[in-house]
Formats: sequence, C-alpha cells, structure tokens
Amino acid sequence: MYLGEKLKPQLIQWIHANHWEYSEWLYAAIVAGIFLITAVVLHLLLHSVLLRSIKRRLNKTQTFWSLAVTEHKLLKYFALVFQGLVLLAQARLWLPNDSEMFGLVSTLANLWILFYSVLSIFSLLNVVESIFKSGSQKHNLPVRGMLQSVKLIAALTAVIFAISLLIGESPLILLSGLGAMTAVFLLVFKDVLLGFVAGIQLSANDMLALGDWLEMPKYNADGEVIDISLTTVKVRNWDNTITTIPAYSLIADSFKNWRGMSESGGRRIKRAVLIDATSVQFLQPEDIVRLRRTALLSDYIEQKITDIEAENRQSGLDLSSPVNGRRLTNLGTFRAYLTVYLRQHKSIHTTMTQLVRQLAPEPNGIPLEIYAFANDTGWVNYEAIQGDIFDHIFAILPEFGLRVYQAPSGHDMQHINAYQQLSQP
Repeated sequence: MYLGEKLKPQLIQWIHANHWEYSEWLYAAIVAGIFLITAVVLHLLLHSVLLRSIKRRLNKTQTFWSLAVTEHKLLKYFALVFQGLVLLAQARLWLPNDSEMFGLVSTLANLWILFYSVLSIFSLLNVVESIFKSGSQKHNLPVRGMLQSVKLIAALTAVIFAISLLIGESPLILLSGLGAMTAVFLLVFKDVLLGFVAGIQLSANDMLALGDWLEMPKYNADGEVIDISLTTVKVRNWDNTITTIPAYSLIADSFKNWRGMSESGGRRIKRAVLIDATSVQFLQPEDIVRLRRTALLSDYIEQKITDIEAENRQSGLDLSSPVNGRRLTNLGTFRAYLTVYLRQHKSIHTTMTQLVRQLAPEPNGIPLEIYAFANDTGWVNYEAIQGDIFDHIFAILPEFGLRVYQAPSGHDMQHINAYQQLSQP
C-alpha cells in the first residue's frame, strides 16, 4: 500500500469540507502541487543553503582538488541527481503504480536522473583530469583521450537507457538489436575507435605525452604536444602555429619524439667546418715554437715531436726532402687542439661522445666535423653554446695557417675586376 492510499480518504474529506467536488483530476492536481512545492523547497535548501556553504568552505581550503570540484560543478550535478531521486520516491509514495500519472512522472524523473548522472560522471572525470594534470605524472599518459573514451561510453549507454525508458522496453532488447547496426556504428565512429585504440597503444608503450617535442614532417608538425584527445593530437609548432594530427596516424606513421634527448641531459652538436684544402701544410719550426705556447697544445706537441723524432731517427731517411719522414701538419694539430678544447669546455657533456673528425674531401673543401653533446638541452642555451664554439673555431683558424672555404661573392668579383683594370697597361 502506497502513502497516497492512506491519506486519500483524509484528502477527500478535506475537499468536501471546502465545498469542492472531488475528482481524480483534482487529486492529481493536488499531488502535482505537493511535488512542485517539495521540489522548490528542496532546490532552495540544497543550492542556496547547503551547496553555498560547502562552496565557501572549499574556497577557504584553496587546495587544487577543491578548486577543481568547484570549477566543474560536481556537487551541483550530484544535488540535481538527488532531486530526481526525491521526485521518483514521491511518485511511488503518492501515486498507484498502474496510473497514467505515475508512468509519466516516473519516466520524467528517470530521464532527469539519467541526464544529470551523465553530467555528474562528466564532471567527475573533468575533476580527475584536472587533478592528474596538476600532479607529477601529468606527462606520462594521454589522460584526456582515455577520459573522453569513458565519456563516450557513458553517453552511448545513457542514450540506450533513455530510449528504453521512452518506448517502455528493456535495454537488453535494444542491445540485442545493435548487432545489425554494428557496421553503421563502425563507419560513423571510425575515427573515434581508431583514436581510442591509438590512445591505448600510445599510453601502454609510453610513446607520447603532454609536453613532448614531436616532429612529424608529413603533417608539418615540429613543436610541443599541448593536447592529446580521443581523436586528435595538437602540436604547438615553434612558430606558434597549431598542427592537429589524427591520433591513429601516430601509430600508422613514423614520428620523432625528442623526449629522450631532454631526459638524457645532452643535446647533440654535429656541424662541420669546411677547410680550404690549399691551406693545409706542414708546420714550420717557427709555427711549432709559436703553438707550443698554447696551453691546450703544449703537451700534445711535446709528445708528438718526441714520437716523430724517434721514428724518423729509426727510419734513417733524408729529412731534407719534405716527402721523407713524418711531420706535424697544421690541420692535424688543429684537430688535436679542438679535441682538447671540447674536453675542457664547461658546456660540453663529459660522459657523452666527443669527436673531432675529418670527413671525405668535397668540392667545397675538407669537412672538419665537431661531434659532441651540449649539457644544456634548452633550445636557446644550446644554440648559444654551439654558436660560441664555432665563433672560436672561425677566429682561431688563422693561428694554424688554415682558411675556411667560401665561394667567391659579388664583392670578391668586384675586387678581381678592379685589380685587372689596374694591372692593364
């Protein structure tokens, strides 16, 4: 027996006492008024009193989770769900289960509860995302894409239950009929499904995370990952443009993630100086005397001269010819100087590869390549370190009698023409 049946005789007596004519419509109107008054009072108590008080206390704590709860209105949606539950409970107390009004009110109440339950889930997931992003692990997983997948599943489930409520059938019947619609769903939600699978693979294999430097020439992407959603990955390029990449493309195609470089603490310097081949020669005695005074070369020259003299004595060759015996060259000495220079440079990573090597000659000269790692991976600082090293190399080359190869410019041609004109009789 429901509460309305117990109170119905007293309600009829009260209607007659006021000289009104009783009818089922009048009873339904009075019950509807009770529902409305209860809903208004409950709404005022929850939103104007209780939630406002809780919000003030959360704002006083100023913790990140309390701010996230307030920002995403989680408690508000919970309160609205509770109001729907109260309305449903009132319908079961005041109305018979077989009445039309009960069916209408219970359907509306269930739809209300379902709608705000989904919004509560969305809000809760947003709070989880905000808290996760604020933590120390915010760069490890594509959280947003995973949470959007949960939102999608919750929304589809809510739609199925809403349709079942409206048509008065079990949700299982609708689910059993989805088999014939599978192909349509796969076609409509192709990007979503591919993005969901890609998000799981990216997360499981730790392939990409927020803040990573991603380079993908196919999509003209070269910058920082700023967002990983269910279907797309957004990259802020170094020119401040935004490139949007389909999530599944990161699995199907190749891309470069520079995170390993950042985590290693060393950023590679690999650049060559083109030496004019005509400037390469043996060091003369006065050159050796001058270069011996160089702090970074004194030990090298002493050791080399000792080894060369010993080997030349053993060979018994006529050293008056430059072709016979071993001698120091300006290019080899310069290469030795750069090796020591990099080893003692404070901005070069000491535990990573350091190499000064001579590559195969080219039409533009002899490439002398610097291969080392800067100990600062920041772009600006890295470029400054690399620039300082090569500034020094270009400035120090004449001390070794070497020249950098440079193609003749218009200025050079003007000097040649002027010289030719002056030399003509």
